[in-house]
Amino acid sequence: MNYKLLLILLPSLLLLAECDVKQRPEKTADKKLAKQAALGVSTKSTTKKLKQDPIKRQPKTKPATPSSQGQNVGSILSQVLQTGRFQPVGDTLTVKAGQNLDLRCKGTSVRWNYPHYLHEDDEGRLKIKHFGRYSQLILVNTSAADTGEFSCGGYQCSGHDCHDGEEKTGKTYVFVTDPQELFVPTEDYYVVVQLRTRQPALLPCQVTNPLAKVTLNREFPPEQIPVDGVKIAFDLKKGFVIYQPHPSLAGSLFCIAEHGNLRQMSTKYMLIYVHYPSAPPKPTIEASVKSVHAGENFVLTCTVLGELEISVEFTWEYPGQQIGRPPYVRENVSQTRRGGQLMQQSQSILYIDEARALDDGIYTCTAQNLQGSSSVTTRVTVLPPTSTTRVRNQG
Repeated sequence: MNYKLLLILLPSLLLLAECDVKQRPEKTADKKLAKQAALGVSTKSTTKKLKQDPIKRQPKTKPATPSSQGQNVGSILSQVLQTGRFQPVGDTLTVKAGQNLDLRCKGTSVRWNYPHYLHEDDEGRLKIKHFGRYSQLILVNTSAADTGEFSCGGYQCSGHDCHDGEEKTGKTYVFVTDPQELFVPTEDYYVVVQLRTRQPALLPCQVTNPLAKVTLNREFPPEQIPVDGVKIAFDLKKGFVIYQPHPSLAGSLFCIAEHGNLRQMSTKYMLIYVHYPSAPPKPTIEASVKSVHAGENFVLTCTVLGELEISVEFTWEYPGQQIGRPPYVRENVSQTRRGGQLMQQSQSILYIDEARALDDGIYTCTAQNLQGSSSVTTRVTVLPPTSTTRVRNQG
């Protein structure tokens, strides 16, 4: 073999081998695409998959902390715990009798509201301190009687006027649990409650423990009154609310609370049913004559149309009162139909006998019921006597 010729051809052979290696992946890819086309796979979508970027990882969301659940995080009112930490308060808050209640309200100008019982506190248990950006309410040695709503309102002052911005408020209902007291204590043994037509009535047997089971009972005859949540409902913060008062509920009622081994009876409530009007009366007035000659008689009638069994009281104002003329009044009540509806007609009739010059003027009728009063007026003119009336009076 001619070694000189081999050395001359060797670089060319190496170059051809390198080109063949570079072309093989393309042929392999072409064969793969051809195979996929034969199987019915879209070559366009496959190409797209080959050029697709790697999948990007989505950032993980941080789960909510359990301590923030069920609390009013945005409220300006918070509780100061014994450890010195702060805890946003919710709709209700429970503390044990004897413990201190420490509340903090944000704002540079803060006002507090708390149970009326504490307004008469003469033991110095309630203290309120105002600081630069918040106010603090401290109630030491709490008792069952302190149960109730605590709230605050605060402004963020900027400059001289603290009331330029919107006032923010916060509130919570505090239950002060006592192993010996299931009801908020009261000095009243009997409380009179009016059951008014179409108006809710409240039996304020408030509990100190939200876990207590409360029932409504009648004294005579002894029975438990059903509570359906519609006609009668129980509110932990208020007591029993009677939404549909009825005469059958009148009498002596009381509440019974049970929790654990403790069972207690509340104050007794004497319920009195009153058929209450829906609105003040609307009287009308009518004179038998617009003008009358001296010596003649006339009458004025004041009428009220209203609901059945609603008592209406009438009063009169008339010119003759100036000379001490006594009123002669007759009243009557009857039933009448107006527009197919049965209504009560109440009337008051004022009699003026032998009119005098001083009877000339304005006559006013005022009708009043439990909802309020209304007045109507009319004028009667007294003319000089005629010859006939003059002769009759002289005879």
